[in-house]
Amino acid sequence: MRHRVAVLVVLGLAVVSAGDREVLAADQAAPSAAVEVAPGDFVLPGVISLSNEQNAGQISNSGFVVGRDGVAVIDTGGSLVAGKRLLAALRAKTDLPILYVIFTHGHPDHTLGAAAFAELKPVFAGHRALPEVLASHGEDYLRAARALVGEANFAGTRVIAPTLLVDGVTELDLGGRKLKLETWPTGHTNADLTVTDEASGVLFLGDLLFSGHIPALDGKLTGWLDNLKKLRERAVRVVVPGHGPASMAWPQAADAQEAYLRRLRDDVGAAIRKGETMRETAATAAASERPNWRLFDDFNPRNATAAYHELEWE
Repeated sequence: MRHRVAVLVVLGLAVVSAGDREVLAADQAAPSAAVEVAPGDFVLPGVISLSNEQNAGQISNSGFVVGRDGVAVIDTGGSLVAGKRLLAALRAKTDLPILYVIFTHGHPDHTLGAAAFAELKPVFAGHRALPEVLASHGEDYLRAARALVGEANFAGTRVIAPTLLVDGVTELDLGGRKLKLETWPTGHTNADLTVTDEASGVLFLGDLLFSGHIPALDGKLTGWLDNLKKLRERAVRVVVPGHGPASMAWPQAADAQEAYLRRLRDDVGAAIRKGETMRETAATAAASERPNWRLFDDFNPRNATAAYHELEWE
């Protein structure tokens, strides 16, 4: 049971009361129109919230890139309804065939809308570790999503695993427009993948970047910081975060998240050296960062617990 609760909380699928859901949903009308962040690069923004019936699990940013011959979708939202919203937003921009659906990682708010695209027969692509992640956690993801987004949004939702598996760098050609898919060492999760549109220079970071929404640690804290250091060296000007605005300037977009992750690392490390328990550490670590993030109390204790597990053996 403890494992299941940890999985759900770190994914923004925390179980909340009916009254809490009303509060969370009050200002959470999910966008229906895609934003063009560069010529041919579009983002359907998510809302900063836990999943609920009003947002249908559309709590992360989804994107699509339009080439001469077809389209690639990047992340699909957290339910069949969220996936259908993305498909409708895409069709409002182009009638070209959808050639690829790319997952930046396995969390349900990024993957459970995939069924909306299944009948179109795209190639589903993701990190080489992603099929195992979805096999081991998929049932938990589905149960939690059903409870939170409601049956009307959930019906028809299913897990779809990628068949094109990326290990290192893979290029996809949309017709005069190449996408570079790149896997990363364990950071936010153990199946993180980024997508670079080589024509525009836009970098889709998935949940390697959060803005506004507190980062959620489901992998390795030190690895995430290492990945951010390497990503900062990339010569791109515009990035799409997994949660937050449709696009942000790079590398300054990483400043707030890096400050949070460093504070978490330093506070947890100091607590371990003092001999504090995991429970004590989870209640106090990174507390100075609370004003800077939404959903802080939903995620930070879990982040601190995960960091404690990682750092206590270093």
